Amino acid sequence: MTAVRTRPNILGGFFGWVWLAVIILPIYYVVLTSLRKQSSFYQENPLLPPSEPTLESYATVLQNEFLLYFTNSVIVSVTTVAVVLVICVMAAYYIVRSRTRLAGRSFSLILLGLAIPLQATIIPIYYMITRLRLYDTLIALILPSIAFAVPITVLILVNFLRDIPGELFESMRMDGASDWRMLRSLVVPLAKPAIVTVAIYDALNVWNSFLFPLVLTQSANTRTLPLSLWTYQGEFQVNIPAVLAAVTLSALPIVVLYVVGRRQLISGLTAGFGK
Repeated sequence: MTAVRTRPNILGGFFGWVWLAVIILPIYYVVLTSLRKQSSFYQENPLLPPSEPTLESYATVLQNEFLLYFTNSVIVSVTTVAVVLVICVMAAYYIVRSRTRLAGRSFSLILLGLAIPLQATIIPIYYMITRLRLYDTLIALILPSIAFAVPITVLILVNFLRDIPGELFESMRMDGASDWRMLRSLVVPLAKPAIVTVAIYDALNVWNSFLFPLVLTQSANTRTLPLSLWTYQGEFQVNIPAVLAAVTLSALPIVVLYVVGRRQLISGLTAGFGK
């Protein structure tokens, strides 16, 4: 048999490289500028490496409560993702394995959350948070973040769990395994790609959240990184390298998280949608 030769997609490859340049160029500019001195920022070509690289901008940022804001973001993101995963894994298992009407209606009700824009709920959320006396606390950021992360997380997990063969569940059931045992020993290991997917996706959304910290917090002690970057623009409005150094530091954790879980992320995103 002769091999079938396919013509290279030159046009697609060209636009692929163009799109890659569109993505890489801003990152390249941010990192290079963060390594420049403020005195040479307006004198050098912004797309060329700095003549005298320096970490002064990073030192400036770290001396201005950056670690406090970083810690707040870590606490909010990790707590939100952990709670969402525990709730949604159990909810997805119930929706997939249960044959009752309640399971189907619960799934439909959860998916309604995808149609509710965050901006439309900020006033009721603010009212409830103040009535609960949680205003200006990290809990005020965690609770609504959990609520808005549940719908998309359940959707991804349900589509992945439906791909797990039912014979595996029946086999464990015949061996006397309970639902908790199947959830722990079967669902969680096999659903690892989907769990990593939703963990990265939810962490990214919470980490970059700006509206909730802006409305639900006030003091510097509860400020998260996105809100602190906004205040840096006033504090360092002339020192642009310092602002971009703060941007670089705030983006590093998400980049590392993506690099570690990129394979599971791709597998989890494509699961269940190709049927």
